[in-house]
Amino acid sequence: MTERSPRASDTNAMYVYAVCRTEDRLPLDGVPGVSPDAPLRPLSFGALTAIVQTVRAAEFTDEAWQDRLADEPELERYARAHHEVVSAVAAHAPTVPLPLATLYHGEDSARLALTKESARFHTALKRIARHAEWGVKVYAAHVPQKRESSPAEEPNAPAAPPRPAPGAGRAYLDRKRNLQARREQRQEDSLRVAEAVDADMNRIATASRRLRTHGPAAAGDDRRTQVLNATYLVAEHRAAELALLAQTLRERTGAQIELSGPWVPYSFVGEV
Repeated sequence: MTERSPRASDTNAMYVYAVCRTEDRLPLDGVPGVSPDAPLRPLSFGALTAIVQTVRAAEFTDEAWQDRLADEPELERYARAHHEVVSAVAAHAPTVPLPLATLYHGEDSARLALTKESARFHTALKRIARHAEWGVKVYAAHVPQKRESSPAEEPNAPAAPPRPAPGAGRAYLDRKRNLQARREQRQEDSLRVAEAVDADMNRIATASRRLRTHGPAAAGDDRRTQVLNATYLVAEHRAAELALLAQTLRERTGAQIELSGPWVPYSFVGEV
């Protein structure tokens, strides 16, 4: 979504990627951004610097952007270009990424709007300085369950028995109850593991966020059930400690734990 949609009369618009605090020249010459028509450049406002680029306004009208949202490859191209700029800046200074397609009518409009948000930017930059974001996903193994046959479907049962053998119905129901109880116990055990992993990760992290877990289909693996999907803000000097903790938790819990990062701390630069 755009922060401000260009007007029909606008020829150009100001695209803002990120805000940082640095006095050094950022090495962005080889980073194209979302447009080949103009280079990336800094835009100072107070003690902060925004990384901006002049783009064609016609490419970012509401109508044009709605079309882009419906074109997955094109949208991915823009998202990757945006992230490449943010990552390049974050490699040299604490950086607050701005949302994809944050646009203003021009330089003065951008500077005025960003200045109004200065306090929030300063707070976020202080929070994430010398930190990175790490993702942690925990999976419990998914054990396919055999379909329980009814008494009439028992392998050795006659083709068309007049009625189930005495007690067969009760035995069938008992098996169903036991199966359900085992499933519920596995789920409870998995959730306890997830809580334990999250608690231990939080002892290292400065901040954390729990995200929505994905089902097996979304995760691309129908043999695993995701029980924790979280992200953690971790100081740079504790990165090795985090990796060691992940390995220790794998061995201790037997759960499949995926650790990813370090990433630009997108999840921790919003309202603070």
